[in-house]
This record gives sequence, structure tokens and C-alpha cells, in this order.
Amino acid sequence: MTYTLIATATMGVESILAQEIKDLGFKNVVTHNGRVEFDGGIEDIIKANIWLRTADRVYLKMGEFKAFTWDEYFEKVKKLDWISVLPINAEFPISWVSSVKCKLFSKSDMQRMAKKAIVEKLKLQYKHDYFSEDGALYRVKIIGNKDNFVVMIDTSGTPLHKRGYRAHLNEAPMKETLAAALVKLSKWNGGERPLVDPMCGTGTILIEAAMIARNIAPGVNRRFASEDWHIIDEQLWLDARDEAFTHEDYEKEVRIYGSDLNGETIETAIENAKLAGVENDILFEQKHLLEFESMAEYGSLITNPPYGERLSDLDQVEKLYRTLGDICRMRCKKWSYYVITSHDGFEKLFDKRADKNRKLYNGNLKCRYYQYYGQRPPRLKKD
Repeated sequence: MTYTLIATATMGVESILAQEIKDLGFKNVVTHNGRVEFDGGIEDIIKANIWLRTADRVYLKMGEFKAFTWDEYFEKVKKLDWISVLPINAEFPISWVSSVKCKLFSKSDMQRMAKKAIVEKLKLQYKHDYFSEDGALYRVKIIGNKDNFVVMIDTSGTPLHKRGYRAHLNEAPMKETLAAALVKLSKWNGGERPLVDPMCGTGTILIEAAMIARNIAPGVNRRFASEDWHIIDEQLWLDARDEAFTHEDYEKEVRIYGSDLNGETIETAIENAKLAGVENDILFEQKHLLEFESMAEYGSLITNPPYGERLSDLDQVEKLYRTLGDICRMRCKKWSYYVITSHDGFEKLFDKRADKNRKLYNGNLKCRYYQYYGQRPPRLKKD
């Protein structure tokens, strides 16, 4: 059976996610604001969850319809094929709804009516008046936009950015999914060029880069909500994880370097890299940005420096951006470098206009990803 699956993403990351989905071999890939839809079988729910690096969650699409009245909304939710997915003991909260430019705008009524509609459908099938909801979890999400409603079930559970390698849960603000997107946009994938983050914090960008270079599936070591679903055989999950492990690449040369002024932060980065299984690919050091020296003629630099959101920090941050610009031009003349920041005056402070910049969101903060393309290294002559 073919399903429509939906992978959600942070605004600005949709095209990167869509390319990921295509690279994994999925068909009928369609991009929308905040989500990408594609076709897949039951085993592809597993594949998408284990392999997608830039998606927030993967959903099973139940249906899409127009509705202008509550009666119409109720009947169209009820008409969806809930029976093929929900067992008699399923727990199915309407966990999230949205309504933008819809005649039906009450979120509480959207939740209540959808829940009632699903219950009525299950009553017809199972001949029960009461459902215990003490089984597997099927969180229902409904997106309403211009009177069009998309209904889906969360297959992921815990968000996909939670890979499981964070040593401390209350640390760095950048999600792993965004860090992976920054690396994807840089086109760095290991090989001869080194990768550096001179303000690496707890190492998220560099760890994601190492996982990309080694082809380590980001979700291979964690659990998902749909692992408890009766429609997916447990053996399929075991087989998918075994296959993912066989695709890991430990032959490629990977040179990654990270530094930060804070020693405790560096210790956490080292611990995170160990948990991610890439500790041998990254050299972390405690040192000041001014101590950074290029270790190769060609390379890539990706960093998420302080933004100066507090006025008290602004002067210091602007001085930091000027210093970073000087270092990139003087010590990394042939390198590519990539910087994400919310500071609107970054290019002026950096003293160089970016070849390209892209609007992204780091959490709820609107940022720009400034991309500077370096020279390509000469091709090695074949004997």
C-alpha cells in the first residue's frame, strides 16, 4: 500500500529537506511552506525517520479537504480511513491544530469535533461505545489554511532533532536539524578539505558534519512513536537499522576542527562527539578566535557566532564579527566560509558582501546564513 508521508521542517529549510527526500529515492516530492510531501510504503515510514537529517518530524497523511461549516468538517474527518491505522485500543489525542484564514477558526472546536468524528468512525467498525485508549500513541495534527485542512498522524514522537548525543539537555540553542542544514548548504562532505568551526560551542555543527561525512543515519540509535504501531512489523525496524549500519563509511578522510574560548563547553563538545560515535573525526581545542590558524590552503569554515541579542553584548559581538572577517580574508584566502547570525549589519562588519545569503530561523529568531565561496582546489592529475 502506498501512503502520502509528510516531513515538516523549519521555515527556510524546505528545499534542503526536499532534496534529501529525493536523494533517498522517494517519489512525487512536493514542497509546501513548512513541509514536504512524498509517497512511500509502510517501510518508508521507517526509512524517513531513521535517515532524514533536516526534518522536524515525519507524519502519515490521513487526508486533505475543504470545509466551510462544522458539519462539513466533522463529516470529512469521519470519512477518512482511520480504521486501517488505528487499533481498538489506540491513544489518539488531537495534539495540535492550526487555523489560518479559515472560516472555522476556533482551535478548541477543531480538536473537539475531530475527536468526536474519529470516535464515531471507530464505533461503526469496532461496535464499541467506549475506547480505553491505553495502547500505542497516534498523535493527530490538523493544519488549516484558507479553508483547506490537512489531517495527519505523527510517526516520529520525540522531534527528530533529538538524536540522542547531547550530553546535557539544557545547552546550545541550535537544533541538530538546523546544524545539518547548514552543513548541507555548504556542500562539505569530507574528503581532502578540512572543516573548521572556531566558535563551536558544544560542537553541534561539527558533529552533524561528521555524521554526514561518515553517512551515519541520524535516527539509527533512537526510538520512534510508530515502533509501537501494529501496522509496522518489528522486524522491519530491525532490518532498517541493520541496513543503516552497513552504509556507514569509515574509509573517507575526515578532518574536522573545533575551538571555543570556554573550556567547559569544549569538554561537553568532546562528550557529545563520543555519544555520536564521531570522536575520532573531530579535534576540539580550547582557544581564542585570534589564535585560529589555517591548517590547509583550501577548506571550509562554518560557524554560529554570538548574535548580540542583548544590548550589553552588542559592541563586543560587532568587534567579534570584524575580527572574524579579518581572519577569514587574511588566513583563509582560498577557503569557503559560512556564518549564521540574526545581526542585520553582519556583512558591513565582516567587510565583505556574501556571495549568497539565505533566510533561516534559529528557533524563533530570524537569521541570515551568509555564504562565501572560496576557490576550488586544483584537480589531482591521474597517472
